[in-house]
Amino acid sequence: MAQSQQRKFTRADLSRMSATERSATARSLTCGETMTQPHWIWDDSSMVEVIEHLTENNWDHIFVINAEGAPQGRIHAVDVLKIIARKTVNRDIAWMHGIPAQQLVNQPPITVTEPTPLLKAGALMLAHDLNQIGVVDRNGALIGVVGHNTMARKMPKFIL
Repeated sequence: MAQSQQRKFTRADLSRMSATERSATARSLTCGETMTQPHWIWDDSSMVEVIEHLTENNWDHIFVINAEGAPQGRIHAVDVLKIIARKTVNRDIAWMHGIPAQQLVNQPPITVTEPTPLLKAGALMLAHDLNQIGVVDRNGALIGVVGHNTMARKMPKFIL
């Protein structure tokens, strides 16, 4: 599904707005307008594939999705390192090929939908100590992510 059309706000546009109008506009921004592409892997992929994706792309996390595209959870690179560190016997790579990505997920994902206000997604991220939150379509398939970087890029222009 395509990303919602982004609204462009120039400095001139914002300077013509009253504080009330800027506030209303900031509250009306949606996750669908501001989301970026998600990092994901299939739920039956191996731990080796997870590690390869994380390291080759320099990602700090990856979503695990099922055959329908629905997020099953999120794997953080630090969690993978902890699993490897706990493996005290036979640290060869063979055991990593047998562990599916789904087993690395320790919590179900917290997601929002495209029409969810960006400020609400930000509040959810703060409440659950997340740096990103998945955006799903009406069928529950992962279509994007909103993160702290999105908030930092979009919100200050309405405050200043």
